[in-house]
Amino acid sequence: MTQLGRYTGNVRDELSYASDHYRQASAGGSTATRSNMRRLDAVADTGALTTQVMTSVALYLRKGDVVTNLTFRSGATAAGTPTNYWFALYSSASTPALLAQTADQLTAAWAATTNKTLALSSPVTITEDGVYWAAVMVKATTPPSLVGVSTTASAGIISGEKPLAQTSGSSLTTTAPATIASPTTVATVPLVVAT
Repeated sequence: MTQLGRYTGNVRDELSYASDHYRQASAGGSTATRSNMRRLDAVADTGALTTQVMTSVALYLRKGDVVTNLTFRSGATAAGTPTNYWFALYSSASTPALLAQTADQLTAAWAATTNKTLALSSPVTITEDGVYWAAVMVKATTPPSLVGVSTTASAGIISGEKPLAQTSGSSLTTTAPATIASPTTVATVPLVVAT
């Protein structure tokens, strides 16, 4: 990717930069916005969630970013009789540690095709560039489907490459685990936006 204001002559690099720059600016241009994929790539209505199991997606963040909210978008299936749900942000460590969690939404509705933006318990200032983990957990009779993409290669292709999405935990309710332990790589990758 090119640096701000530097033209390399490579059209592909310039388009990549323009797309990345667009995603990182709010309408007013002052709030950093990060996402794990372009909205144009989020073409699937994924069944990414299993009740009481956390799904976490890789999210590249840069030093100095301040993450206050996480947004996931439901697909065609609404949350059916939810009893707990929350979002969380985890570190880029080899065993990712919990940085912040949103309030448990309990029985609040999450309708179909709806952006759900939840505030973290406190803003998180990112201290180093890296791949962090944005997580969602829903305990419900029917968890909502999430907008994203279904990949054909769930595991990394290059040795040591991090997965795009993973599941972990079981029987989760009100509180995010302190770490992401024993994750299982999955092929469904929900779209997440951090602001």
